Amino acid sequence: MKKMKIGDEFIVHCYKHDGTVYTSYEKSMLLDIKHDYLVFGNYKVKVTEIDGRTWYTKEPAIIFYYKKKWFNIITQFKKTGIYYYCNIASPTIIEGNIIKYIDYDLDLRCFPDGTYKILDESEYEYHKKKMNYPNEIDMIVKNELNMLIKDYEDKKGPFNKSVVDKYYSIYMNLLSKNDGSTENCNNKKSK
Repeated sequence: MKKMKIGDEFIVHCYKHDGTVYTSYEKSMLLDIKHDYLVFGNYKVKVTEIDGRTWYTKEPAIIFYYKKKWFNIITQFKKTGIYYYCNIASPTIIEGNIIKYIDYDLDLRCFPDGTYKILDESEYEYHKKKMNYPNEIDMIVKNELNMLIKDYEDKKGPFNKSVVDKYYSIYMNLLSKNDGSTENCNNKKSK
């Protein structure tokens, strides 16, 4: 396997428990390699849904993919502040230039005012029955969601503004070196 380096671009494949590719993201740029997680950035990325529909992300994002934790965290830099979209998902694996994880439906949406909302609980229950999630998966998913909420409340890791600001700056620097097109991104950054 080729050694990963900062600035490399990766495709993202999000699977469901039954092995089907649910969503794919055209590209994300590697920003940092840590022992237990990887940090990526993307902006205006093409997303393809399972039904073939496509759309583009609207704001710069910094994404944290964990090697052992059952979630990933997308930090979105909107005009109105920093939002978080957290997927409850299997630990991330990298194969070649593809980031892979299994999405377990539940999501945590966090808002700039400090509030949060758990999303897609009925979808989780539906897929749990349809795809026969083992009891062990059910326990892991619920425990990881609780840990994620606690990290958000405690402003740990990606939920600490200085952490995401650092990675946002790294991403903007890499973009400007690659193609010089950071103007629209910089307008989105929350103060």
